[in-house]
Amino acid sequence: PGWVFYALVGLFLALCVATAFVSGERQPDSFAPRALAMGIVVVGALVSVTLHEWAHAYVAYRGGDASVVSQGYLTLDFRKYAHPLLSFGLPILFLLAGGLPLPGGAVWIDRSALRSRAWGSAVSVAGPLMNLLNGVVLLGVVRSGALGDNWLLSSALAFLGFVLVVIVILNLLPVPGLDGYGALEPWLPAELRNALAPVRSWGMLILLLLVFQTNALGFMYDWSLSLATAMGVDPGYIGLGSWLASPQLNR
Repeated sequence: PGWVFYALVGLFLALCVATAFVSGERQPDSFAPRALAMGIVVVGALVSVTLHEWAHAYVAYRGGDASVVSQGYLTLDFRKYAHPLLSFGLPILFLLAGGLPLPGGAVWIDRSALRSRAWGSAVSVAGPLMNLLNGVVLLGVVRSGALGDNWLLSSALAFLGFVLVVIVILNLLPVPGLDGYGALEPWLPAELRNALAPVRSWGMLILLLLVFQTNALGFMYDWSLSLATAMGVDPGYIGLGSWLASPQLNR
């Protein structure tokens, strides 16, 4: 890991510690709690995206693609993962606006260098599995009661864990351009892969239209909430975290 990753993790931990000095105020609508909650969610999302993309690159490296080393993908530096604005800026903006938590980030894998189709599927699945691990760990920390009466940190981490699980479900949809399709693609007939190739760049746009025009993807939030409640996390924490960390325009 380079200094950028260590700085991100350090900032995330510092924000978490800072909540201990604010949570005693019992005024969730004041500036400090909301600023800290937003900071925890934004920085936590950056850390998670970094780990997500690193997981793709690491599994690709183990599968035979040595190009990920020269491209710096194994350094855990989020600046290496595609365009800073399009891959990180816009997804975070959508998240703060209370909208669809876009995955963000991208690594370019030389799939022709992978040793088998199974490795190709494993590369695609590795990122979402990393998100799932991060989300479950965060929800588990909240459920454990280790945070005591720090309602601010509990709500921010609960919402962040909830969002990460939503991203897992989104990413695993079999839509060209997402990891779910990437896991299936090596096993599809060449004719079908070629026919769907032009759709890759439009997959996310199609999902955005579904989100804003219909409730077709509402199940993602329901499934994520079901997992959190099954783990024993109070849904009230998730709701409060969403309210604190997402300064939607209609508020």
